[in-house]
Amino acid sequence: MALSKKKPDPISEKARALADQIAALESEIKILDTQLTRPPEPKFRSTTKPPGETFLRADDIPAPAPKPSEPVFEEVNRTKLGARDDAEAAELFNELGVRKYDLPALFNRLRNHFRGPTTSNPRLVNYLAAGGVQGLRPLRYEKRVARNRFFALVIVVTVVLLGLFLMLKH
Repeated sequence: MALSKKKPDPISEKARALADQIAALESEIKILDTQLTRPPEPKFRSTTKPPGETFLRADDIPAPAPKPSEPVFEEVNRTKLGARDDAEAAELFNELGVRKYDLPALFNRLRNHFRGPTTSNPRLVNYLAAGGVQGLRPLRYEKRVARNRFFALVIVVTVVLLGLFLMLKH
């Protein structure tokens, strides 16, 4: 008989232990809930003052209201804040007071506009790109689909333009 005895299943043992723990927690929740829902006993307090002379404690004396004070202004050094001095400002504006065209700044603004915002969590982006989340397609697959759509669109536009060119030539 001892040889045919099966070993206990560790998964079912763990499930049984968790079920016992859940039952204990539920009973504790019920006990705490009954304590919360029980109406509190009324606390009676006398609203009358005791006879005779009373003394005020330091805690009972009301604090005087703070007097409104004048705002405090500080000296601001604009050169530290990145403000340009007159020599730099003269380089940015022409003699009519119109701002000069700044080609490198325009290029940087366009590049930053098309680049898009930087990610706040690069590890999460790498995880999503690798396809680590079930139910989401990996980023490399999405890139491949977008690239194939772009190639198909370029081919269609090329064929249409070639057809128009040939029609206009004849």
